[in-house]
Amino acid sequence: MPKLTVNNEAIEYRMDPATPLLWALRDASNLTGTKYGCGTGSCGACIVDIDGKAVKSCQITLDAVEGTFVTTIEGLSPDRTHPVQLALIAANVPQCGYCIPGIVMAASVLIRRDRNPSDEAIAGAITNLCRCGIYPRLVEAIQRAASAMRGDEPLATGARPGIDPREAARIVPALDPGSQRPR
Repeated sequence: MPKLTVNNEAIEYRMDPATPLLWALRDASNLTGTKYGCGTGSCGACIVDIDGKAVKSCQITLDAVEGTFVTTIEGLSPDRTHPVQLALIAANVPQCGYCIPGIVMAASVLIRRDRNPSDEAIAGAITNLCRCGIYPRLVEAIQRAASAMRGDEPLATGARPGIDPREAARIVPALDPGSQRPR
């Protein structure tokens, strides 16, 4: 059974070693932030960090990653305050959001390797496909995240993206049929 470390937790997957890492993460570990996009390695929605490299998890098997350290979007920043995430939100980059986890993972690997990436370095590292067309804002956001990681400029850390689960739904009194008043 393949053994690896996922988000700093040792895991032994009781799955066929030929299973793509993507499906082990999504189905066995319930880490659904890593997305299935194309299954051919073309879109980048499934990118995770494996030992400091951006890897398309749909294209690598459990057997091939045995003994490695894997970081998913959930493990990168459980509270969603990684500088790349904050910079993308500040620049209004996310649209539908489907490609964003893969982009965040690829960008975080790039910035860890190159603290001052050029436009060309970003274009070379971020090969993800986005049907919403976020590219014009993406390069600037990644450069801003790199600047924040170098300590050159802070990023706003006020409101986290997303909704507090306690605020997502509230119980309200039932309405009296035919009126707009609670019973």
